[in-house]
Amino acid sequence: MPKIIIDDKIPFIKGVFEKYAEVVYLPGGKITPNDVKDADALIVRTRTKCNKALLENSTVKHISTATIGYDHINVKEVESLGITWNNAPGCNSSSVQQYFAAILAAFVKDPKDLTLGVVGVGYVGKKVVAAAKALGLTVLQNDPPRAEKEGSANFVSLDEICHKSDIVTIHVPLEYNGPHPTFHLFDSKVISSMKKNSMLINASRGEACDTQALIDALESKHLSKAFFDVWENEPEISSKLVNLSAIATMHIAGYSADGKANGTSASVQAVAKKLNIPQLTNFVCQNIPLPPQGTEIVLNKEDDTFTQVKTAILYTYNILEDDKALRNNLTSFEELRGKYPIRREFPAFNVYNANNKAKEILQNLGFNVK
Repeated sequence: MPKIIIDDKIPFIKGVFEKYAEVVYLPGGKITPNDVKDADALIVRTRTKCNKALLENSTVKHISTATIGYDHINVKEVESLGITWNNAPGCNSSSVQQYFAAILAAFVKDPKDLTLGVVGVGYVGKKVVAAAKALGLTVLQNDPPRAEKEGSANFVSLDEICHKSDIVTIHVPLEYNGPHPTFHLFDSKVISSMKKNSMLINASRGEACDTQALIDALESKHLSKAFFDVWENEPEISSKLVNLSAIATMHIAGYSADGKANGTSASVQAVAKKLNIPQLTNFVCQNIPLPPQGTEIVLNKEDDTFTQVKTAILYTYNILEDDKALRNNLTSFEELRGKYPIRREFPAFNVYNANNKAKEILQNLGFNVK
């Protein structure tokens, strides 16, 4: 039987492979060369650094990460060892869209008056753009790799994003080299070029922003508010930056149960194909738990449109609870992620009493409007 090492925090996967393989569950950040030396495949998250040091003397044939990002995989080193790999592009894009919408619902009075700059318009950025347009924001898009491939008609420069946007939201992969590096993309120069009193959201990679530059901009009030789900040096994050942030969460923007299930399904399918386990090549997670608050949202008929929309969004996800959890337990970053409660995305909810305009917006966000 093949042997598979699996991060023990990956949900909905226990019991899936056991009929067909020897399975070992380990904390992702503590997987060692000795653990993987006789393994055939790894299923991991961002906490497992997959490189030559870990894998050089192993029998690993494939690495599957149940995440969109894959900067924890040293692609060059892994491929030099003859090991194939896959990520799960788009698996949690709707979850990050929900996170973004919750920020707007909690902190914005009238989105129609605002311009949003989206930096990075891949799987996640596209969903954020769609949500922003549904909510009535003016949207500017920046994505140099896409602009090169598709033409610049739908894209603007980062400089234009910074000068014109009331809110800038970052959804880039972490790239240290190449034609479009994103490490410290938002450094002191770029942040100082942002519109005064604008707001910044980062739910991509902490290293896309220079922590000290963020602190300086928030202390000087150049930025009015900042919302951070990701941080440099996770899990050892800057308490000063947390204190200056309007929202501080523990890298959970993509942590909806639906997004996790999508990532798990993609990983199971990829490993099953690589290890020739045909019974699992079309595996899809089933029976995702329901949210504790229930799935029925009854709105107040007397509320205005945006109040109805905000009520529905925040019913599905009260972002302030995650913010409070991190502020109260800064040293428990990983523990909070590991014990993250069930959060379901918009399509899991039924909405009643929405007015015609709110109904249109909520349907565009993915709600079931009755």
